[in-house]
Amino acid sequence: MTAEVYVHPERRRGAFRPLKAWKHMQQLIADKEDTEQVFHIIEALNGNAFERNFWAFVNTPAGQKLIQEKPYLPPILDDHSWIHALAEGTVGRAYVEFMEREGLTAQGLVDESMKYQSKSREFDDDMLWYANRLRDTHDLFHVLTGYNRDALGEASLLAFTYSQNPGLGVIFIAFMGCRTIAKHAPKGARVMDCFGEGKRNGAVAEKIIQQDILALMHEPLEAARARLGILPPVIYRETLALLEQHGYTPTLQPQAIDAEPVAA
Repeated sequence: MTAEVYVHPERRRGAFRPLKAWKHMQQLIADKEDTEQVFHIIEALNGNAFERNFWAFVNTPAGQKLIQEKPYLPPILDDHSWIHALAEGTVGRAYVEFMEREGLTAQGLVDESMKYQSKSREFDDDMLWYANRLRDTHDLFHVLTGYNRDALGEASLLAFTYSQNPGLGVIFIAFMGCRTIAKHAPKGARVMDCFGEGKRNGAVAEKIIQQDILALMHEPLEAARARLGILPPVIYRETLALLEQHGYTPTLQPQAIDAEPVAA
């Protein structure tokens, strides 16, 4: 059975505005805590990428099933009682331990996204549900890929995310993030190779956005990574260790990157 897809008739395709994106990138570089600039950059550069990704998702069997059921993840992911009851070593246990260690909640990312309302989020339709799903799975991407929340990890994860859900805004922020870190990194640090590794790993892996998240939470973490074809971020781990040996830990206001997926 083919699921019916509802897209609000007043939706308009995003415009490609590189000069606007550059202006907002300069503001973000000047103040890395200015989270709002991330949304402006993505919206200015993504053009109709979001729409293309949405229809590619809808035209898969998994997408058809999910668009019909429309699960809303934040309250499920923030109910840690059932996740703590899962076996050690599962995706769910790794997720809840990550969220509690980092002081994060799925609802917190929702609240952060509400600070910036693009025109594309004005309409309560299936595209909005898809945008929310991109947002609500971001921290799960961290757990599955092995990228931490330091600046290099966030930028590398965005490169991974780009290959999963292409958009020029995402890859631009990933590239500029790595480039900025590379300028201050010690000699021999393979920062830009982390960017490339993230892109490659995202390209060969199965689409995480298409997964049954509740079923995935019950899987052993390493088995899930193997099933999805998610390769370990070897260069990233080596580079981060080298940076820390030299007393340099790249930092970035986490929300500036964590808020990324909601921009539709």
